[in-house]
Amino acid sequence: MSARIEGRIIAVAPMYSKGHSQGEYIFDFSWANAYENAGGRYYPKLQIAVPFTPATGRRFLIRPGFHDTGMAALVQGAVQVAAENELSSLHITFCTSEEAAAGEALGLMHRSSQQFHWVNRGYDSFEAFLNDLSSRKRKNIRKERTVATGFGGQILSLTGDRIEPEHWDAFWQFYQDTGARKWGRPYLTRAFFDEVQATMRDDILLVLAERGGTYLAGALNFIGRSVLYGRYWGCIEDHRNLHFELCYYRAIEFAIEHGLSRVEAGAQGEHKLARGYLPVVTHSLHWIRDPGFRRAVAQFLDEERAAVKEENEFLTGYGPFRKTGEEDI
Repeated sequence: MSARIEGRIIAVAPMYSKGHSQGEYIFDFSWANAYENAGGRYYPKLQIAVPFTPATGRRFLIRPGFHDTGMAALVQGAVQVAAENELSSLHITFCTSEEAAAGEALGLMHRSSQQFHWVNRGYDSFEAFLNDLSSRKRKNIRKERTVATGFGGQILSLTGDRIEPEHWDAFWQFYQDTGARKWGRPYLTRAFFDEVQATMRDDILLVLAERGGTYLAGALNFIGRSVLYGRYWGCIEDHRNLHFELCYYRAIEFAIEHGLSRVEAGAQGEHKLARGYLPVVTHSLHWIRDPGFRRAVAQFLDEERAAVKEENEFLTGYGPFRKTGEEDI
């Protein structure tokens, strides 16, 4: 979708028609069930997003000097497309906080969600990060890392040409197992990982646990300009704390070694708090065509925003970092 002035493109946004809600990580399954149980048709819907990617970023690409005009044109255009085609809704997921504020001013409904991010406070080593934690949390992480390496093999952190097709064969098994248990039907295809190998392997961190030539578990991360994005994890054998090591601690080590500002570990997971990942708010925007349903969703979002804010403040207070004046033991 694009907006033009005198034939010149001033703003664009990717927009998709979707017949399901998989791969979005801003969960509206309950909305869909409620609307369809009331006799409505929720799908297809419109989505402005980066597919399968719960990472915050600009969703409206606007030429400098045209921000207000371009934003308004794109929002009005998207709503018009949804209304004229009698679609139930429009969803703009993981937009920036600035886009969320602008969209809300234009009449869209604002939703707050929660993620857990690790922030690099200028650490020069993993030990420096640990020294920022309370004594109890620091000791617990050291213990977890020791236990995690007790599976009898080695842990490999692979990027670029070190990633081979055989590694994707193994990771495909991990992805299938996790997808089947969590989502019921994994939505990425095997060809997706081949495309990643062909075009993006320099932007990939693949962390694998291997023993005797067999890969047992793995975590997939995408490397941004200043952020490491954790995406998928899976295993064919369960080993205590191996998930924490591959997904969280190896990601922190990589971020420190490469001077990245943070690690975004994806949706959900209060267990990340004790491992140095603090709660942050993410944003999305929504438009519902049916007036009655729109009022119900708006009330839900008001209550949800307040709950997310309160929970984030509560969890941050229980974070693993040493408090001011706390003695190091």
